[in-house]
Amino acid sequence: MQSQILELPSGTLELLIQGEGDELLVYHHGTPGAGRLPDDLVAEASAQGFRIAQVVRPGYGQSTRQPGRTVADVVPLVAATADALGHDRFASVGWSGGGPHVLATAALLPDRCVGAICLAGVAPFNADGLDFLAGMGQDNIDEFGAAIAGESELEQFLVGMRESMKEVTGPEIVDVIESLLPAVDQRFLVAGFGEVLATQFRFSLVSGIWGWFEDSRAFVKDWGFDVSTIAVPTQVWQGSEDLMVPFGHGTWLSEHVGSATVRLELGEGHLSIAAKAFAEGLPTLKTALAS
Repeated sequence: MQSQILELPSGTLELLIQGEGDELLVYHHGTPGAGRLPDDLVAEASAQGFRIAQVVRPGYGQSTRQPGRTVADVVPLVAATADALGHDRFASVGWSGGGPHVLATAALLPDRCVGAICLAGVAPFNADGLDFLAGMGQDNIDEFGAAIAGESELEQFLVGMRESMKEVTGPEIVDVIESLLPAVDQRFLVAGFGEVLATQFRFSLVSGIWGWFEDSRAFVKDWGFDVSTIAVPTQVWQGSEDLMVPFGHGTWLSEHVGSATVRLELGEGHLSIAAKAFAEGLPTLKTALAS
C-alpha cells in the first residue's frame, strides 16, 4: 500500500493506493474503516485490471477535517483523485459507511463514474418506509442515537469508543464489537479478517475521532443528493445477517436507487459478503469501462 498526498483548496487529501492495473477503481472506506484493504480483495481487483485508490475521507489519516461535511462533499475529492491519477473515467466501490459516498459519486459524477458497487451500504436516515435502526446491533444503535442527540453527545460517545479500539488487535475484535457481529461474521474474523479490521480501526483512529464523527453526522442529515436520480449502473449488495447495516437498508436501496442491480444475499453478513461482491461485481465494472 502506498500513501499519496494531494493538496487541494479544501486542505490535504490522503489517497491509499493498492493493486496493479490500467483502470481506476475509486474505493470509499467504511466508518471507521480507512486503511489497508485485504490482500484477497486487492488481488481480485488487480486480476480485473484495476488499481485501487482509496479516498481517505476528511478527518481520517492525513486528510484535513471538514467540519459539517455532507455525503455529497466527497464528490469533488473523487474528481480530484481521478484527475491526479490521470483518469477521465473510473469505477467505484463503497463498503458500509462508504456506501452513501459511492452513491454520491454515481449520482453526481455520471460522466466519469461508469459504474458503482454499494456494498452493505447505509440508506438515508429519513427515508420514507425505512426504520433506520431496526435490526442494528446495540453499538450502532448507541452511535446513531448519539449522532441524533447532538455534537457533544456524539463526541463523548466516540471518545469512549476510541479508547477501546485505538490499539485493538485481531483476536480482540470480536469482544470489542460483539453486538455487531452475527455468527457468519464472527467466523470470518476468526478465519483471518480480524487483524485486517483491527489494522483499519487503528489507522482510522490514530489522529482522533473526527473522521468517524463527521461521517456519523453526515449520515443522519440530508445527503445533498437524491438516490433516485442515479442513472449510472449501480449494484446494491446486502447480506441478510448484517447487524451493522441491516437487511432493510439494502432492500430500501434496491427499491429506490436508479438503475440498480440487486444482490440481496441470504446467509451473508456485513463482512463475509465482500469477497463475493468483488469476485462477481468487478467484472461488470470492467466491462462498463471498456464500452
